[in-house]
Amino acid sequence: MEDDAVFKALADPSRRLLLDLLFERDGRTLTELDAELEMTRFGVMKHLRVLEDAGLVVARKQGREKLHFLNPVPIRQIHDRWIDKYTERQVSALLDLKNQLEETG
Repeated sequence: MEDDAVFKALADPSRRLLLDLLFERDGRTLTELDAELEMTRFGVMKHLRVLEDAGLVVARKQGREKLHFLNPVPIRQIHDRWIDKYTERQVSALLDLKNQLEETG
């Protein structure tokens, strides 16, 4: 299942940091990302591969370099599927309460 890969990718703090770095400035090379993390280059490559497999990062060759870009769509899909629908009921209940209090006040 696609959601499983995204949840697995987001479960690791190093991968979340990579996503944050790409959110701050998209289109970074492995060297740029490697400089921000306290792990081996191979470790960063493994984390990027998990993020790519989950669709959260897209890599593109530009000349001799490979640039990494954030793809926020899977995170939005997780939000819509797993967060938004569960908060809708609570928000509706709060709005109903607010309207009832305003009617009686």
